Amino acid sequence: QVQLVESGGGLVQAGDSLRVSCVASGRTFSRNAMGWFRQAPGKEREFVATIGWSGINKYYADSVKGRFTISRDNAKATVYLQMNSLKSEDTAVYYCAAGNTYPLKEADFVLYWGQGTQVTVSS
Repeated sequence: QVQLVESGGGLVQAGDSLRVSCVASGRTFSRNAMGWFRQAPGKEREFVATIGWSGINKYYADSVKGRFTISRDNAKATVYLQMNSLKSEDTAVYYCAAGNTYPLKEADFVLYWGQGTQVTVSS
């Protein structure tokens, strides 16, 4: 069993940066692929970024490539999403996800979800 708790969301202006974090409990974190998804009002949940267990392999949605960076610290059981050059269309609830399969870019393969953290970008 893995529990995920996100933090770091907030209200920022377009062009600003923000980092959201996800702390995991459970002894298998270092072996899990991790990912970030987001859901905007009235839209389906969509993939944002994923990282393999070692932290070397990373994959991004085209919409955030070059602006967002995913990373992890297995010693702290934490995964991060650094978001730069934020746009109004990045406004969404951001969810941390854990699974056994990399790349973790399909919701069907997510085993555990966090509760989400709101990111709002004003233009």
